[in-house]
Parts: sequence; C-alpha cells; structure tokens
Amino acid sequence: MSFSHSLRQLVDCQQFAQLLQHGQDYFADTHDIQILPLLALAHAHLGARKEAEAQLKLIEPRIAELALDARVDLAAVYCVLHRLDDALTLLEADYPIGTEHALLLARLAWCRMQQAKLSEARILYQQSAAFAPQRLPVWCALVNLIIQEGDFAVAQQTLTAGIKTFECLLTQFPEQVIQQFTLQFRHLQLQIWVHTLVFNEAEQWLNNRQKDCPEEEWIQLILEYSRLLAGQNQHSQAEDTLRNALKQTPTNILLYSELAELSLMQGRTQQTVQLLRRTIKLADNQEKPSIGLWVRLAQACLHNLPEQAKKAADKAAELADKLDVDSDMSAMQVRQFKWQTTNALAQVASQGQDFVLAEDLFNQVLRDNPYFLPALQGLGQQQMQRGNIDQAVALFEQIKQIDPAKGYSSLINARQFPEDEETLKRIEKAARQPSMEGSVRASLLLQLAVAREKTKDYDEAYALATEANNASKQLLTYDPQQHRQQCARNRFAFGKALFEQRKGYGLATSVPVFVVGMPRSGTTLVEQILASHSDIFGAGELGIIPSRIQGLNRWERHVGSGRQYPDCVDDLTLNVTQGIAKGMLNELQELAADDKPKAKHIVDKLPHNFENIGMIKFFFPQARIISVRRDPRDIALSNYFTDYQAKHGGMGFAYDMTWIGEQLADHNLYMHHWDQVFSDEILTVNYEDVVADTEGAARRMLAYIGVPWQPEVLAFNEHERAVKTASVWQVRQPIYATSTAKWRRYQTHLAPLIKGTNAKINPDPITDMLSLPQAGFLTDGVALFKENDLDGAELHFKKMLHHNPEHAACQYMLGLVYCRKGHVNEALPLFEHALDVCPWKKDWRVSLVKAYEEMGMYDKAQKLGTKGD
Repeated sequence: MSFSHSLRQLVDCQQFAQLLQHGQDYFADTHDIQILPLLALAHAHLGARKEAEAQLKLIEPRIAELALDARVDLAAVYCVLHRLDDALTLLEADYPIGTEHALLLARLAWCRMQQAKLSEARILYQQSAAFAPQRLPVWCALVNLIIQEGDFAVAQQTLTAGIKTFECLLTQFPEQVIQQFTLQFRHLQLQIWVHTLVFNEAEQWLNNRQKDCPEEEWIQLILEYSRLLAGQNQHSQAEDTLRNALKQTPTNILLYSELAELSLMQGRTQQTVQLLRRTIKLADNQEKPSIGLWVRLAQACLHNLPEQAKKAADKAAELADKLDVDSDMSAMQVRQFKWQTTNALAQVASQGQDFVLAEDLFNQVLRDNPYFLPALQGLGQQQMQRGNIDQAVALFEQIKQIDPAKGYSSLINARQFPEDEETLKRIEKAARQPSMEGSVRASLLLQLAVAREKTKDYDEAYALATEANNASKQLLTYDPQQHRQQCARNRFAFGKALFEQRKGYGLATSVPVFVVGMPRSGTTLVEQILASHSDIFGAGELGIIPSRIQGLNRWERHVGSGRQYPDCVDDLTLNVTQGIAKGMLNELQELAADDKPKAKHIVDKLPHNFENIGMIKFFFPQARIISVRRDPRDIALSNYFTDYQAKHGGMGFAYDMTWIGEQLADHNLYMHHWDQVFSDEILTVNYEDVVADTEGAARRMLAYIGVPWQPEVLAFNEHERAVKTASVWQVRQPIYATSTAKWRRYQTHLAPLIKGTNAKINPDPITDMLSLPQAGFLTDGVALFKENDLDGAELHFKKMLHHNPEHAACQYMLGLVYCRKGHVNEALPLFEHALDVCPWKKDWRVSLVKAYEEMGMYDKAQKLGTKGD
C-alpha cells in the first residue's frame, strides 16, 4: 500500500490533524507534489484557510504534474473552500477516465448537490458506495441527500445498509473513529425520525442511550435532536428537550449554551443574557474556557444592551490576553479566541459609531486571518453604513468566496444582484437548509425574493417573501390586538385635557426635531436631507424616547402604583418633566458634540415615534415634528420584503400583510388624533413629493424648522455620515422615481393588506385608566411628611388613594403618618397591603415588623423578620 493511499484513509476516517502531521513529515522527506493537495485538504478541514490557500498557490501552477488521485484530492480542497466552479472544472474533465473512481464520483456528487441537481448527485453517490463501500462518509452523505429529497423509507434502508457495512469494518478502525461514525449514523437516524414525526420513538431511543452511552456522547445526541427539532420548526419541543436533559445533568455547559442559542433565535434577549451568564459561571466553576461565551454575550447584548456588550467584550479580551499555548489548547485555538475577541471589540465600537477604532480592530483581525468571516461581515456592514459602497461590495465579494450564501445575501443588501438562474437556485437551496432558525432561513429567502424582483419575476418574488415571513412569524410574539389596545391607551392618555391641565410643562426648546412615519415611508431620506444642513445634526434612529418610557415603567413598579406608561404621565410634576427633558436634551447634544457641536437642531428619526408624539410634546412643547407619508401600498410591500433587526420587537407587524394593513390604519388614526391635539404644529411631508420636487420639499422642511435655505441639502447622498437602517443603500443614491408606485407589480396580492387597512378599529373599552386632576400627590405628600406636616401629608396621600386605591407607596406613607399619630392599628393593614405589592422593599418590612411589635404581635413580627433574612 502506498503512503499516499494510507493518507487518504485518514481522509476517509476524517482524521485531519493526523493527516496534516503525517503528510507534512512525508513531504519534508520526499517533496512529492502528489501529497500537496492532501496537505491543503487537511488545512481546509481544520479551518486554516490561509494556510490552505498558500498550499494552493504552490499546487495550481503544476496541476499538469498531478496524477488522477491527486487531482481528485485537489477538487476536494476546492469543495471545502466553496470554490465550486474550480472543483467542477477538474472533476468533469477527469470523469470520462474516472467513471469507477469512487472518490471522484463522491466529490462530483457533492458538487451536483450544490447545483441543486439532487437526482444526479444521488446516482453518483450510489455508484461511489458500490465501488468503495468501505468509505463511510459516502454512506453518510448519501443518506443525508435522500433525506433532503424526502424519500424517508429509502433513507432508512440506505442508513441500515451503511450501518451493516460499518459493523463489518469495525476491526479496521481505531476506537476514536468508531465513536465518530457511530455518532454520525445515530444523528442520521434521529434526522429520519424527526422528519417523519416519530418523536415518541426518538425520545424513547434517547432515554435508552442515556443508560448505555458515556454522558458526553449522550449530550451530543440530545443537542443534535434539539437542533433537528428546531430545524423542523419545533422550537418549543427543542427547548423542552434541553430542559429535560438538564434535569439529568444540571451543570452541563453545552446544554445551557444551546438553550441560550435557542432563546436568542426567538428574540428573548434578556433570557439569553441570563442563560449565558449562568453558563459562564458554570464554566468558571469547572475551570473550562469561557472566552467564547463572553464573546457570545457581547453579541447578544450588542443592539439592545450596548453597555453590557462592551463589558462582555472587554472581559473576553482580558481573558484572551492571558492565554498561553499549553497542552490543553493549540496555537490555532488561541489564535481563534483572539480573533473572536478582537472582532467583538470591533463590533461594540462600530455599534457605538466609533468607526475609526472599529475599522482598526477589524483590520487587525483580517491582517492575521484574511478569511475570518465575522470581521469581513462587520467591516463590510460598517462600510455600507458610512456610504463606502464600493469598499463594502469588495468585502462582500470576499465573503462570497468563503461562504456563498452569506456573500450573496450581503451583496443583495448592497443591491448587487445575481441574475443567472443557477446562482439563484444555489441561494434557494441554501435558504432551505434546516437550521436553528427553522426549516428555512427566512432572511436569506427574503434576499432571494428581492433578487427575483430584480429579474421581474414578481409572482415568484412575492411567494418567496410570503414563505419567509410565514417562517419568521412562528418565532414572533407580536399580538396585533394588543398593539391596537396600546394605541388606544396612548391616545386616551395624551388628549387635549392633559395639555390644558398641565400648561407650561416640559422644556421650552426647539433643538429636538423628530422625523416620524411608518417604517419604509421615507424617514431616512428626509433625515439625510435635513442633516446635510450646517445647522442640523442627524442623530439617526435613537432610543431616547423609548428608554424614557421604560424608565417611567421602572419607576412605577418601584413605587408600586399599579400603573404604567402611558397611564402614569398625569402624575408627573412640572419639575419632573423639566428634569427628564433636560436629560434627553443633554443626551441629544452629546451625540452632536463631535460632528456638529454648534448644531442648532438635532434630528431623531425613529419612525415609530409617531406613537409617542404626545409624550414628545409633553416634554418638548416646541419640538419640531415632521410626519412622512407615502402611498400605503408601497410602504406595505417595502416592509413585507425587509427582514428587520427588531423583528422580535416593534417590527413584528411587518411579517404579515394583514398586520401591516392594521398598522397603517392605526398610524392614520394616530396622526388624525395628534393633528387635533396639536393643531398646525406638525408638518406633513409626502415621500412622492420629495421625489418629484426635492428642492420644494426641502425648502418647506427647513422653513418649518426655522433655518435658512442651503443648496447643499440637495446633495444629501454625497455627505459622509453613518446610516444604520434598512435604507442604508438607498440614501447613498441620488433621488430616483422607480421606488414610487411599485405596488402595481403586486396588485393581485394585496387583498390581505386591504382587509387589514379597512377593518374597523374597535379596541376594547378603556375602563381602567385613571385621570388625576393634578400631579404629585405622592411626592408632595412625602415632602410634607418630611416637614412633619402630618395632616397635610395625610390629605395628599388620601387624595391619591381616592383616585388610585391600590397605590402601594401611598398606602405605606399613610401608614407612617398613622404611626406617628399613634394609630398603629390603622397603619397595620396599609403596611401589609403595601408589602404584598412590593415585597422587595426592606424598609417597608422593617416598619411592619416594628408595628407588629408595638401591637404585641410578636409571632408575626418574628416570622416576618425571618423572611427578611
């Protein structure tokens, strides 16, 4: 047996580390060129693409010197590196002389699979297995292909045949290889059971395996089963599987890690953060590496919890800096961790718009590993945001060479569309590969829909978008009726009466400008025009208003009022509104400090702030508000074809055409309400008018804001400023009219939209919202109590309790008043009820214990005191 043949046996056994070691030793002695493709193959499988490409540079000029076996090895390298065309060129040229060459047939089969030619691939795999049945990876690939075709009975028969072959060869393999292929065959069996919905049999089999498998192997089976369930849209069952396994192995890091991944996929950021923190604690207790977990925590927090993201990335970097190459960690593993942590720091910097630092960090990674996908993606996306489209496209082209699906997805985002049918089919095949996301990769399927739109196949484009959105909806928690009810509460809370009763509230400043409208209505375009003026800073889509809403809710929970936003705004005093407004204004001005420190106006263009116009005017009565309108049919379709970062948040409506119609109707009712409350204070701008007469629209907006005309605003697409919205590509282009009346291409599909838009808006009657005649009953009462004006304090607390009998803080404070007046018996029920509502209040518990003791109720005092401990 030749040495090269023994090396190829290592390939069959998937022992690539050994292949690299033995191959390098042999090549050092012989300089045999026939070995070089095997070395490149080992590097490629081990994730060392840089080294694999370096080997290819030595091989490719000398391909003519390679024997057939070595050329087939070279084709395998191209397959692993996703260089499909190069692999096909070699294999198809050799096919006439290699019709019985088992490896050539198997690798050509893999290429046919990538071309979505499954029937051809199946025949080739079957021929390969017939010529060389001992090649176990071919059996695995063949079973997997037949599963993809949906021929599950034949898949089971083929799997059984593969296992019998494997059992006949057991004596030829070392224990490690036997374990490896045993696990692969078991994974395939689970895959067949899940696809055929034979869950009971699968779970009984897993229970039995727990008894006869080492724990590590059983955990791998559980993880595979969970992923398969998720890949068939059974996410709840997948989660149950992991949690049930944790009952058996409650400190298993892999199970918690997988739960976190599943949670993140379903948009549960807080739960994901908690699970990752628990996993990190377990890893530390077990003295296992936690760097990768800190990186994942940084990624999970990146968009919603930026401060936590930075702390997590910093911690990962700190741990990576302490790594030494030792017996437990290879040099490659150390480098991988350092790439991951540096990339995490870059992502945090980019999210915080420190683009110079981010670019430096991304490039630091890419200098060491030009093929590190996360850094290529991060840097490419940042270049898109900054308007460097050509540089972004170049990076996306690099991604395409490494991972075609991700590359094409990024290129489509940059409006670089593949138009050849074979490429589109490859994208569709990739989009239909089951993953943790589900049976389809919805985001990639939506990108394909956009590409099909470019080829003017509008019915196919809409069908793909619908399939993608239906898949996404299975993971969303959006409730259209709940949203409609919240809209009604907002309108009720911010009516004319509130502003008449609270005159003079807020901060008298015209610095803030809010551009609002339905998402995809043209708010980004309007902001870009405004931000091109020397006196106006465009801050992008800010969370300032939503964060203050969350702050109000936290405060109400803290005091135990039983209320939340928007019910609670009528309890805010003049001083409080001015304090909150000053905080928001400072935050806006800090955003402008570096780029335009002398800006007279700062724009927040969060579209959904149209729901919060009442709150905006409550805190900033002189704020300028520009409402952007657009043909609702174009808005609807643009949303329907967009996959949003915030799909699990406020953008959940965009995945159903009827829901979009309902949002459009709610938006119209909102704007009608605000126009009545704030007559002539809101400027309405039509997107179509901005496109048809940009200068005229720009002059109107600037005059409304109160700044002089500057012609530079018409060159908005030439200005360098970051854009982080779904419109990132469009706003870098000159005004174009092709975006108007696009709905005509899809008018046969608009019935659900019309249904949602025209349906009667009929929220449940609002019977539980209070209307306080004046603000500050609690705060004023506390101030009087501190001054020992007990009667005045009592009156204020009773007034609040008259309107809101469940207000825990007022109950507690009234109890304190009674205690000071010597009426402890009257204080007791107030203390008890308040503490039931807010059991975390330690000082309230202390007061109740003292009251019990004063009343001689020592058993209750002791019991409550023990609870406090």
